[in-house]
Amino acid sequence: MDQLKYTTIWQQNVNKSRISQHNLISSNYLVSKQVSIIALQELAIDNDGFTLMSREWVAIYPTLHRKPNTSTRAVTLICASLNPDTWEQIDFPSADIVVIQLHGEWGKVTIANVYNDCNNDDTICLLTEFHIRNQAAVYQANIGTAHVLWVGDFNRHHPYWDDPCDDRLFTNEATAAAEKLIEAIADAGLDLALPSGTPTHRHNVSKLWSRLDQVFISDHSKNILVSCDTQPDHWGLNTDHLPILMVLDMKAEISENTEILNFRDIDWEAFCKELSTQLAKLPPPSQIKSQSQMDKSCEGLTIAIQRTIISKVPVSTITPKSKRWWMKELMQL
Repeated sequence: MDQLKYTTIWQQNVNKSRISQHNLISSNYLVSKQVSIIALQELAIDNDGFTLMSREWVAIYPTLHRKPNTSTRAVTLICASLNPDTWEQIDFPSADIVVIQLHGEWGKVTIANVYNDCNNDDTICLLTEFHIRNQAAVYQANIGTAHVLWVGDFNRHHPYWDDPCDDRLFTNEATAAAEKLIEAIADAGLDLALPSGTPTHRHNVSKLWSRLDQVFISDHSKNILVSCDTQPDHWGLNTDHLPILMVLDMKAEISENTEILNFRDIDWEAFCKELSTQLAKLPPPSQIKSQSQMDKSCEGLTIAIQRTIISKVPVSTITPKSKRWWMKELMQL
């Protein structure tokens, strides 16, 4: 298996905008940064309950996705080229949180992609209960070290991460709600990965900046944090949240390339000529009078076809990120 040197995570609230999400998914910037995981909040969901994506990504929906009286507000996309044996989804009782777990020779990391409602603390309580109930699954690793990440839109203001001089944000109610989040991250052994004071959200009306989006990482995992910062140059369309790009010093295992016979690109004239040559090597046609003659004739025909295929059908190398719909006609254009 090939490996990427780092695991790179892109997170963003796309404000339910199909334009913003399409612009992100089709961006070459994700490829250039070798992004392996995208954590989306308030994403675009169609009437059938599915999100906008491309075949380069595998969509991981919340456990309660499409359940009665639920509205999905978080989805995680995993690069299709990542070895599927190196990650799994962990059940979580919410339509606003997706939990996945990656593992490798370095250990394992549990990543919670979170949308936290601004009007209640239900998500925070569920996160705390989840970590209490799953101590071994989250905090213990057979090899290496167990790491934990909470990423997403937490909709809370506090001087700990916002601009401490921006007094308009710190009402008594807002501070009390934020204190519950701080208590939860402390209980889970987490700390800020995105530097304090880094704004992530610009209000649509006031145009003032604040910090709603967070990256919390287990306090013993700072040594694997290569970088974590917003990407204002790649903000995107129709969204008021900046994307955050985080790079972790964990090798991501890539699935091996696959060789397939490319029947779309055959020179059929050459193929038919070679097949005629192979068929000419068989005994002359005769009436079949027994099962053994039938078996022998079928075997000879099969061998002739197989030899022609090996000789005249080109072989293509397919990678998980290749565009299989790409035809020679498009290449010529």
